[in-house]
Amino acid sequence: MNAPEKLPLFTLSAWSAAQLAHVESALSRWVACPSDAPAPAGLGDAMRYAVLDGGKRLRPLLVMAACEAVQGNGQAALRAACAVELIHAYSLVHDDMPCMDNDVLRRGKPTVHVKFGQAQALLAGDALQALAFEFLTPEDASVDAVTQARLCRMLAQAAGFQGMAGGQAIDLASVGLPLNSAELHEMHRLKTGALLQASVMMGATCGTPTPAAQNALRDYGAAVGLAFQVVDDILDVTADSATLGKTAGKDAAQDKPTFVSLMGLENSRAYAQELLGKALRRLDDSGLGHTEALRALADMLVNRHH
Repeated sequence: MNAPEKLPLFTLSAWSAAQLAHVESALSRWVACPSDAPAPAGLGDAMRYAVLDGGKRLRPLLVMAACEAVQGNGQAALRAACAVELIHAYSLVHDDMPCMDNDVLRRGKPTVHVKFGQAQALLAGDALQALAFEFLTPEDASVDAVTQARLCRMLAQAAGFQGMAGGQAIDLASVGLPLNSAELHEMHRLKTGALLQASVMMGATCGTPTPAAQNALRDYGAAVGLAFQVVDDILDVTADSATLGKTAGKDAAQDKPTFVSLMGLENSRAYAQELLGKALRRLDDSGLGHTEALRALADMLVNRHH
């Protein structure tokens, strides 16, 4: 009798490299490609600068991992992954502008408005946001119409006043003001958490998970989204700009409320680990059998150093 064949051990680095190869190739082909209806007046250069050659690509990876967990449509997931990354990139372009956070460094290079000017940066962000929804609605039959509509609605809600834009509005209105725990959680649930959670749920929407699995993935996404922000606040006071690829210490410099300012550094670290535990427990509850990537991503984002 032959010994059972051993399954290869899952490694996040190998899995991520394979997924990111698809994502980066698609982004390079689809974002204002010069050979296919090029964007006018240099706009495409600003768009590609904002999206390509940098970033953790955490949101696309969450989309792909959730799709894998539900054994969904890989083509739909690839489009959703790219669309989420465009929304994230557009938000960074706008957030870095002088009227918002007024930052000069992003992903280890000058911000878009520093490189191309404020007007071009504003337009590049606008164009990236629109392009995201174009990605979700291909003219071919690779993504069925119902899934297209669901993905568009999820992304619009996560990016709009019920999500990222609403959270940014609270953030700007809260500079110099003391926020209690509930207020800080709500701000970051919208500003950061909504798009990360949507990444998970958009990946799940590419398949047909049970209601129980959907709820578990939704809770996983919420815990991961909040944990990401807690760790971001920690790194803002413990890492330098070269490590982060963006300006370190800017939250304290701008007198912004953070988890560290509210809870202290060690309590914030403990809270991040608590959220990681919650995320992993909900994956256990999901009944899904292909959650290795989701587990590894949660662990990576909580225990990262940049």
